[in-house]
Amino acid sequence: MAYTAADVKNLRETTGAGMMDCKKALDEAGDFQKAVDYLRAKGLAAAAKKASRVAAEGVVGAVVSGKKASLVEVNIETDFAAKNTDFLAFTNTVTEKAVEHSIATVDALLTVPVKSGTTVKDLISELTIKIGEKIDIRRVETLTLEGNGVIGSYVHSGKIGVLAKIEADKDVTNNEAVTELAKDICMQIAAANPMFLNASEIDESYKAKEAEIYAAQLKEQGKPEAMIPNIVKGKLAKLASEVCLYEQSFVKDPDTTIGKLIENVSKTTGTTLKVTKFIKFNLGEGIEKKADNFAEEVAKMTSGQA
Repeated sequence: MAYTAADVKNLRETTGAGMMDCKKALDEAGDFQKAVDYLRAKGLAAAAKKASRVAAEGVVGAVVSGKKASLVEVNIETDFAAKNTDFLAFTNTVTEKAVEHSIATVDALLTVPVKSGTTVKDLISELTIKIGEKIDIRRVETLTLEGNGVIGSYVHSGKIGVLAKIEADKDVTNNEAVTELAKDICMQIAAANPMFLNASEIDESYKAKEAEIYAAQLKEQGKPEAMIPNIVKGKLAKLASEVCLYEQSFVKDPDTTIGKLIENVSKTTGTTLKVTKFIKFNLGEGIEKKADNFAEEVAKMTSGQA
C-alpha cells in the first residue's frame, strides 16, 4: 500500500510500536486497520515473553458512581512505569468499566469491551508492548448500595485504596456532613488498618492465634511463665480497640472513637448512620518481589547469557 509519513505517525501513536515496525506493518498488511492487527499480533507474542516476570508495582484505582463503587489493583513491573501517563489512563479506564458493569472478578473485567472490537484484555496486550513491561489486573471489587446512604473512597498516593459503605435511614445524597464522614472513615481505614467492623465480628480462631503470638512475644521478652496468661488476657481485652473500626481511636482526634464519631454525625444530621462494609487494597500485598542482583545481571550481559 502507498502510505505517507502521517500514516506512519498515526500508526505509531495508535499502537506505540517503533517507526520501522510501523513501516513494515503498513507494507505487509495493505491497510491501516490490518497494520494495527499485524502489530497487535506481534505484540501478543512480545507480551507472552513477559508472562514470567513479577509485576509488583502499579496503582490502586477507585471510582464511585452513584450507589456503586469499584476498587481495582493494576500491577506493573517497576515504579517508574507505574507513573506512565498511558498506564495511569488505563487504570482509570478499567476502574470506570468495573463500576459501569458491576464487575466482581478479574476474569469478568478482562472481557469487558472498551471500544469497538477491543476488550480490556486487548488493551493490556497493546499497553504491554508500548511500555515494555508485564501488566496484570490483580484484583477488583465492587460495592453496591441498595438503599439510602453513601459510598466513600480514598486513595493514598496510588498505593492504598479504600471503599466504605455507609447506610442511612434517609436520603443523605447531598449531605456534606455525611460525605465528610465517609471520607474520614476511608482515611481511618487506610491509616489504622482495621480488620473488623466491631468486636462482635472477631472470631475465636483469630483471638486464639493472637493469643499464641502474644504468649510467644512475652516468652521471648523473658516474662515469667506464671505471668504470661494474665498479660495475654489483658492484651486480648484491648484487641478490639486495635483491629475493630468502631472501637479504634479516630486518627484526626484520638480522644474520639470512630463509633462515637458516627454517633455524633448521626445526631447532628438527624439520621441513623452505620458502616456496613469496607474494602482495602494495599498495592502489591502478598506478592513476592524479585530482588535483582545488579552485579549478577551485568555479569550475564557481558558473558552473553542475558
